[in-house]
Amino acid sequence: MFLGGTVRSVEDAGLLKAMGLDFGEISISDVRRFQEALPDYKREIRGADFFFLCHGPQEGDPNDIHSLENVYLPKLMETIPLVYELGSSLLTIHLWMDRRFVSQEAIVYKVGLLRRLLDLADTYRVKLNIENLSEGLEDFLPVFETLPNLGLTLDVGHGQLLAETNTSFDFLRGMPERIRHVHIHDNVGGSSHKDDLHLPVGSGSIDFKAIFRAIASIGYRGTFTIELVPEKIKLCLDKVRELLKSTGIDREN
Repeated sequence: MFLGGTVRSVEDAGLLKAMGLDFGEISISDVRRFQEALPDYKREIRGADFFFLCHGPQEGDPNDIHSLENVYLPKLMETIPLVYELGSSLLTIHLWMDRRFVSQEAIVYKVGLLRRLLDLADTYRVKLNIENLSEGLEDFLPVFETLPNLGLTLDVGHGQLLAETNTSFDFLRGMPERIRHVHIHDNVGGSSHKDDLHLPVGSGSIDFKAIFRAIASIGYRGTFTIELVPEKIKLCLDKVRELLKSTGIDREN
């Protein structure tokens, strides 16, 4: 398995390398700035035992089809070739599919948007994932059945929000073969995006031991991003490593 952290600058990548992490997940908030920084990011991984994954920009209003088509989609179409140029193999994006908050018309449109993105990603040999926000398994199953090449980035922190039980368990049980990447961060639950606190692991109410055991039970030994700034990663890195070992995910140490 591989353990990494969030990268918002080239300096962040250096800090993660110094912590002994395996990779950085670059948060691309501005496509142009990412493009300008590509040479510096490439220098960070040249000759190093360190790699990058990528996280796309925010989608904006999840029900505004005009904005999704004319603002968000072009950003993602520009991002995929840059991810390839960096030598990264995975791009995670946000596309909210929660039927409690997103119209059926928008969801149908988003499936078509994903189909176009998957075609482009396949051309550049980049794997494309969507990340669970507040969705449940029933929201995602029809989407993933329609799009067999789409992957899931399982966000354990988001699974704690707007749900009685962390939805990670449902995703692990209902679509284990689609999970390609995992995000970890803590919170105390809640019913709003404002409750997505991104606390250090162990600082909130998420039962990471139980979730990590469930992850181990499906045989997943892939990439895990501690989705925090480097200063917060330092606060919980030892705990995360201990959890990965004690639950059998990290079997090499």
